[in-house]
Amino acid sequence: MRRRIVNPRIILLDCNLEYKKPGNLVVKLSSAPDFEKVMREEEEQVKQMVMDIVKWKPDLVITEKGLSDEAQHWFLKHNVTALRRTQRSVTNRVARACGAVIVDRPDQIKESDVGTKCGLFEIKKIGDEYYSYITECKDSRTSTIILRGATKDIMNEVERNLQDAMAVTKNLFLEPFIVPGGGATEMAVGAKLAEKAKSIAGIEQYPYHAVSIALEVIPRTLLQNCGANIVRTLTELRAKHAKPTKEASTWGVDGEAGNIVDMNAFGVWEPVSVKRQTIRTAIEASCMLLRIDDVLSGMGSKKQGGEGQGGGPQQDMEM
Repeated sequence: MRRRIVNPRIILLDCNLEYKKPGNLVVKLSSAPDFEKVMREEEEQVKQMVMDIVKWKPDLVITEKGLSDEAQHWFLKHNVTALRRTQRSVTNRVARACGAVIVDRPDQIKESDVGTKCGLFEIKKIGDEYYSYITECKDSRTSTIILRGATKDIMNEVERNLQDAMAVTKNLFLEPFIVPGGGATEMAVGAKLAEKAKSIAGIEQYPYHAVSIALEVIPRTLLQNCGANIVRTLTELRAKHAKPTKEASTWGVDGEAGNIVDMNAFGVWEPVSVKRQTIRTAIEASCMLLRIDDVLSGMGSKKQGGEGQGGGPQQDMEM
């Protein structure tokens, strides 16, 4: 089997390249020639399947099902590399990368089903495992990232971090706008809400104050995680954002040192879509809790009113 092929012709299959046993059929063999005849029939059936594939002159055959030793023998004689039992998701990625079409039966293969956009196929050994690489594809619409780690827990953590990074990249492509991180955006929005509350009279200003205080939980958590002085640093950060300048709105918390820094110079940014959704979800959750509290308060008031109207036990009065 070749381990390195330049510009390979790739055929993808979703069928077994093995002898197909007839169902509910019992064959009784009484002599050695009968046994040899059955074996030849099996070999001819497998050979015919391989010949239906080989006539399209492939260099690499990948099937999602089984591959018998007889089929491997014929592929090896025609200098064809064969891979078996690949996952459906992997086969779909290979099809998108090399331009091939997954075929259900070998006798239904057409020239348009053969993938020809792959520039290099090679098999490499990493650690104790062998990996098949399909690289240098023309107009490829898919790619694979291999993650390796010492333990399963490390692998899971690396995978989660990679998924987060890819989600951030996706959000930036969909909505290419960013805002300062490190709690700077929350502090800036909170300062504007506190200023807005001063212009509102009565109890209607309380929601503005409540949201302004709640937004400070992000910089407070960052300070708590790095062991900084929460009260003093948060007071300094409030003083920074209280200044009526545009530069004041970009000051946030350094999550490692616990200092307040300018995020423009520090280089910490977050997608605006994530920040918007976070604030929106928090406010919707608060409104839901208030609705539930109103329902429970109404039920309690109704119950107390019912008990008051029922009165105590009646007493007979003598006139």
